[in-house]
Amino acid sequence: MTITDKVKELVAAPTVYEGAKKAGEDYLAAVGTAKQAEAAAALLKELKEDVGDIDGAIAFGSSETGKQILGSGAAAFVDNAKKAKAAGGKYCICPACQAGGYILDHADEL
Repeated sequence: MTITDKVKELVAAPTVYEGAKKAGEDYLAAVGTAKQAEAAAALLKELKEDVGDIDGAIAFGSSETGKQILGSGAAAFVDNAKKAKAAGGKYCICPACQAGGYILDHADEL
């Protein structure tokens, strides 16, 4: 899997923030052009603001707001987040944060 594939995954994630989606789309449009480095920097800046950490995901899933949003899936979300943390995970387990975290960890490939 290439970093471009991960950016595509980020853009397509149902949980992606609009700003991260736009930055990802801009990056994909700039790949191979003189604007690629600028678009990569903008994407990384956005992801640093948007990608949640694993502790925040656990806290969110355990909160009243999280329970309202996640409904009957809240307990499973928290359980899966705790398992991910125990396995060394550092990012929220939602698809957008997983893709975004991968991009942050491999920023040198942008």
